[in-house]
Amino acid sequence: MLAGTVLTDGSAQADAVVAVADGRIAYVGPRGGLDEASLPGLEELNLPPGSMILPGLVDLHCHGAVGGDFPSGDSEAARTAVDFLHRSGTTTLLASMVTASREDLMRGLATLRQLADEGLIAGIHSEGPFLSHARCGAQDPRYLREPDLPMLGELLAAAGGHLRTMTYAPELPGAGAVVRTLGEHGVTPSLGHTDADARTTAASLTEAAELLAASGLGTVSRPTVTHLFNGMPPLHHRSPGPVAACLRLARAGTIAVELIADGAHLDPETVRTVFELVGAANVVLVTDSMAATGLPDGDYELGPASVSVSGAVARLSDGTLAGGTLAGGTATMLDVVRRTIESGVEPAAAVLSATAVPAAIIGREHEIGSLRAGLRADVVVVDRSFRRVLVLRAGRMLGRPAVGV
Repeated sequence: MLAGTVLTDGSAQADAVVAVADGRIAYVGPRGGLDEASLPGLEELNLPPGSMILPGLVDLHCHGAVGGDFPSGDSEAARTAVDFLHRSGTTTLLASMVTASREDLMRGLATLRQLADEGLIAGIHSEGPFLSHARCGAQDPRYLREPDLPMLGELLAAAGGHLRTMTYAPELPGAGAVVRTLGEHGVTPSLGHTDADARTTAASLTEAAELLAASGLGTVSRPTVTHLFNGMPPLHHRSPGPVAACLRLARAGTIAVELIADGAHLDPETVRTVFELVGAANVVLVTDSMAATGLPDGDYELGPASVSVSGAVARLSDGTLAGGTLAGGTATMLDVVRRTIESGVEPAAAVLSATAVPAAIIGREHEIGSLRAGLRADVVVVDRSFRRVLVLRAGRMLGRPAVGV
């Protein structure tokens, strides 16, 4: 049993307890409402004063950590990365691919499919390869393709039913067919790395939302936008581009927008403004983390790209790939939540965007993303500064607590 302030589903409950039994949450609420007799052997952990209890964090956009690069296809390194991320508080994640050669994509998908079969990851996010050359960012332009349905079929097959989201550029010829195919397979379309105008953006996302609503598959909730602001034209008063359409549709609840609130990809004022404009229920906090996460500055890989990390900021190091471009992040999800709060967002709102909202995007809201009786006991305890104290995944403590518990 854990006692402290519970932050879940967009609200805070002080002086509450969370009871865990057999890998599931047995009770959440005031201590007086807990029937301890019904839970024999229940023991209370001695948490530091001021502890806060959160659902396990959910990251839908993550390329690796501690030297492990998910797109590389290296199974051992990928497992090491997943273990680190789980221990850091990200108890559920999608492993993200990047645009690469067909051979590298197939190898990476085969590795990640195995991890998903084992339940170590919740599925796969494919960032590309149907993206804009003009807004490729750290995506290798040599391997970008116009929408190709046979190739999409190969990717879906290689993922073995575990492809959960795919980033696409709506202005490319044939993008509509990609969106329809993704919807038919229960895969969330995620608009990004795009040079589209506002009209094209709005039309594509609206169609995607209608297709998902009509599919009846019940595995996805609504389309998303891959790292809003990054990998797209900036908002301009005479040329609003995709940002304006994304903000409008997010405010309406039609879509959800990803934000990399790590202090490098977005200014804190931008993060706060988006939360105020569209609401936490329409924001998905992500890390876009890569192999350098959890490690010192140095040289790393992101798929086929070479990356240099300085001051914890990752940038492409190969001049042929537009050196200097941001190339993923190095923050954990808990870092992102903390920095979101530091930007002026209420803690309960930041936690919502890192838990229940992404869980619903991938159709897992009845299992994870919240602290409710019956759900999997994924729990993160933090101190007053939102530093990790301990992590439970399916009721099992991961590693040693950060402080004496």
